[in-house]
Amino acid sequence: MKAAVLHAFGETPRYEDFPDPTVGEDEILIHVKAVALENVDKAVAKGVHFASHQFFPQFPAVISFDGIGTLEDGRLVGFGGMKPPYGSMAEKVVIPKLYYAPIPEGVDAATAAAVPGSTLTSLFPLKWGAKLQPEETVLINGATGFSGKLAVQVAKLLGAKRIVATGRHDESLRALPALGADAVIDLKQSDEKIIAAFKQEAGESGYHVIIDFLWGHITELLIASLVPHEISFARHTTRLVQVGEMAGSTITLPADALRTSGLNIMGGGGNLTPEAIGEGTKLAWEWIKAGKLSADIEQVSLKDIESAWNRTDIQGKRLVIVPS
Repeated sequence: MKAAVLHAFGETPRYEDFPDPTVGEDEILIHVKAVALENVDKAVAKGVHFASHQFFPQFPAVISFDGIGTLEDGRLVGFGGMKPPYGSMAEKVVIPKLYYAPIPEGVDAATAAAVPGSTLTSLFPLKWGAKLQPEETVLINGATGFSGKLAVQVAKLLGAKRIVATGRHDESLRALPALGADAVIDLKQSDEKIIAAFKQEAGESGYHVIIDFLWGHITELLIASLVPHEISFARHTTRLVQVGEMAGSTITLPADALRTSGLNIMGGGGNLTPEAIGEGTKLAWEWIKAGKLSADIEQVSLKDIESAWNRTDIQGKRLVIVPS
């Protein structure tokens, strides 16, 4: 079969022949139809992700970890659970019988590959992590990426009163108001202007919830904007949920940022239960089927994986690899 094959950490996957997987006991064959190419795929393949050696204990190996495909009877399903050196970016995969779920009727393979996972990236933190309440103000820090644009829409659907969105990409910034953002902050400004913009858009009520896809220096500026310059009690609580690290993996956190600002920082996976995962997944599919989520998806043939892997023109867009 043809597959996207990685030969060493840090290299670009190649379109090559790879041995067909063998179907064992309690396993099934899936014919792959669509696999989203995400930042986590690149991090794992680069060898810098904490799970890199778990997914790639040996080389050569097929990249990616889940996808959309068809069973032998033609049913469209989402799948995962391949065993190394097999990954999902191939013409076919073998998985344990329990590692698939049906895709709702009327949802195409590319949408199913790209939208649900990125929707849940913000839905879980907003609804179960930060416990967003109607009429609260939400800041999406890093909203011009694919997941960030969906986060703006998710916050709106969950009833946020006001949504502030940040980013660096001009075209995506201009598109955010149509997705539900009430204000946008351009991060291509000086540090002083960015801090001033964070303060201005916070207003008197402040940010109740922050979904942070960036971290790094930008988040340091954001936190600085939340720290009062006089001795007083915190006026309100800000729940910052750390989701991504597109601007850096570490920050410097001053002690007063926690003592006086009312800032609570949590991880994106907090407060999740099996029940919440089930409820959230059901809600995401309902929104997708109802056409309530807008997403920019580009389908790319598996044979073009090398050029797709190295593209830099996909801001706010998700590439979906299709083995055609």
